[in-house]
Amino acid sequence: MKKVVILGSGIAGLTCSIKLAELGIKSLVVSPYPSERSQSVMAAGGINAAIGKDDDVSLHIEDTYQGGCCIDDYNAIKELCENAPTIISWLESLGTVFSKDANEELSLRAFGGQSKKRTVFAGASTGKQIMTSLINEARKYENLGLIERKMGRYFHSALIDNGTCYGAVLYNDINQVMELELSDAVVVATGGQNALFGKTTGSVLCDGYVAGKLFTQGAILRNLEFIQYHPTTIETSQKRMLITEACRGEGGRLYYLDGDKKIYFMEDIYGPMGNLMPRDIVSKHIYDAPSQVYLDISFLGKQLIESKLSEVKDLCKKYINLDVTKDSIPVSPSVHFFMGGLAVNNKHQTNIKNLYAIGECASMYHGANRLGGNSLLAAINGGMVASKSIEEEDSISSTPDFSNYLEEQKKELKENQDSKSDFSAFYIRQEISKILDNSLGITRSEDKLQKGIEEIDYYINICDRLEFDNDISYYISYSLNSLLILARAILLSALNRKESRGSHIRMDYPNKSDKYSKPTYIRYMNGKYDVTIGME
Repeated sequence: MKKVVILGSGIAGLTCSIKLAELGIKSLVVSPYPSERSQSVMAAGGINAAIGKDDDVSLHIEDTYQGGCCIDDYNAIKELCENAPTIISWLESLGTVFSKDANEELSLRAFGGQSKKRTVFAGASTGKQIMTSLINEARKYENLGLIERKMGRYFHSALIDNGTCYGAVLYNDINQVMELELSDAVVVATGGQNALFGKTTGSVLCDGYVAGKLFTQGAILRNLEFIQYHPTTIETSQKRMLITEACRGEGGRLYYLDGDKKIYFMEDIYGPMGNLMPRDIVSKHIYDAPSQVYLDISFLGKQLIESKLSEVKDLCKKYINLDVTKDSIPVSPSVHFFMGGLAVNNKHQTNIKNLYAIGECASMYHGANRLGGNSLLAAINGGMVASKSIEEEDSISSTPDFSNYLEEQKKELKENQDSKSDFSAFYIRQEISKILDNSLGITRSEDKLQKGIEEIDYYINICDRLEFDNDISYYISYSLNSLLILARAILLSALNRKESRGSHIRMDYPNKSDKYSKPTYIRYMNGKYDVTIGME
């Protein structure tokens, strides 16, 4: 029987494990924390599918392709959108409770960049509802021995020999030991790079290390410069809290004050549907606004807010002591989603044989800007596609001897545990966030990007002299070098795309250019970075 190691236990990872189990393939799902703590539970707005009476799959395809500024694989997007109605039906069959209208039909809401209402939702907790259904389904296959879960494990490195992946080395944070897991395939489902940017809307458990480490091991990365800022978030002491796009989908309005007058700037520029322009456009206008921007949903009424936006009401009351039924919400943009990640083909295979990537860590469907409601869809679709791809591949007939490799990692762990350092890996992590925030904001320029690269280079140069600090997790220490290399790759990708497209806005190159109408790819070998626009 085949065995698959899945890194990550969110919506993408669990979907893949369930679909593998349905095919009779055993998977080991590993993660530092339980599924209930994955970023997937934070998804509020909904999941897209062209199921409305006035909608059509062709419109969903075109909206997605155009929303991503036409740089992604049209056929992959076509398959994603065509699978969407079936995915909704499958989730319902697992027990996902979506909101319905008076006729017991699935309710649909409008999201930015969509030509029709096509976002299916479960109040303001769609991610939680889907995760609950997937967790329950996964437990069924756990009882049958087709899914095994191990928590308290961090990815350390992949077992790669001659361009083929044979499994992974994991760090057991509970027992502080290295573990070797051989497998026929490894599926990466570890989310985006939130912690790399400090305070974002996403989970700090997602830091991008897995992509960074695999990058140093030969995996190609793609579209790293495309970082989506969500236009409406609020500040808290720990992170930025998302004010879901559903607020605007239900009719919420953005404005700023000119004296005592409310200026509904998005409607003034784009008409009645201006508040539902794509996220990159709305974020840029909020960024350029002359004063604080507010989101008003108070006029929607308590009944609608309670039934469809209750989590927004509770969130604002808890964190900023604001009653959204009476007052407007002060909002500003924040890093929210990463369109870039591990480069995969339409089977979700990376350039390394038997290594797959799904969900936000994989770059496939979203181009230069993701449409709201497409992230959950892509995560589930990716899990389904990868499981089918793995079934079609032959099992590994023979595996190289990795025992020496594991012994080397164990020796390194022991040496580091016995050492001290004047340098703080945690401090440098915080410095990375400051550098990227300054260099990769809503608007970029060559000067800022070059400065960011120079600052990252300084820390890369001293990283080899860092030793283990007993006061922090070993994972924080060993992940640092790959995170620095990933940060540099992001900055280089942004520097090499000399145009403005989607979420990548260059003040020194304000226009879109046909020369850059393809994805960005970046490779790493022997300390050198190779950036290309498009691949032969």
